[in-house]
Amino acid sequence: MTAAPTRALDRSSALPLWAQLADDLVARLDGGDFTERFPTEHELMAQYGVSRHTVRDALRRLRDDGLLSAERGRGTFVQPGRIDQPLGAIYSLFREVEARGMVQTSQVRALDVRPDAEVARRLGRPADEPLVYLERLRLANDEPLALDRVWLCRPLGDPLLAADLSRTGVYDVLAGASGVRLNGGRERIQAVLPDDAERELLGLTGVPDVAALRIARTGELDGDPVEYRDTLVRGDRFAVVAEWSTRGGYRMDLAVPQV
Repeated sequence: MTAAPTRALDRSSALPLWAQLADDLVARLDGGDFTERFPTEHELMAQYGVSRHTVRDALRRLRDDGLLSAERGRGTFVQPGRIDQPLGAIYSLFREVEARGMVQTSQVRALDVRPDAEVARRLGRPADEPLVYLERLRLANDEPLALDRVWLCRPLGDPLLAADLSRTGVYDVLAGASGVRLNGGRERIQAVLPDDAERELLGLTGVPDVAALRIARTGELDGDPVEYRDTLVRGDRFAVVAEWSTRGGYRMDLAVPQV
């Protein structure tokens, strides 16, 4: 005999049962449930008194949202915490990770001064001008999250050369050293397929169904471009969030792909 449901859904609601189930599972995930394992389809059917079809629709939503993953023969697993980036604001990946209760660390792969003609062009600088260059592998709870490459004009970026960047953000270092905070810029976000070397760094080797987001940012200080950043983020651990209202409306700047 099937066990009586332990969690009730509102069958008189206009919201479909699968959507109610998905919402309740998300609330339970946020509350710290399922730390050891995620329930099977049969267990969820018994807990909520719903059909397998309802359970599968709910789980499909959670997989699409990057909260769960399924492996044939092994079951369903909770994905590591996902980072939501707000649109239209200068943000720090370090702060976003820490704000969600995860520990952010970085493996510094390069930190030096070098010219880069293409980046200099983007910043409106002479092609041979030396720039501070930083390359890091960013981790959240020891799991790879992003490969981050940053170029900064001098002398603004010079404080990075003496900083310990394994447990702090670039913008925090700049603010602490000189009180400078970037106050404008532009980002281009595009879905990409990482190459083999990038997939290995991001922990995606053998996971062919996970793409990545490439975030190209030009940061400005009082209208002057001073930073170029190229960040490759795991698509299953990162999402972009927009807000809208009837008063303020909604605006998304759609970039035309460059050929």
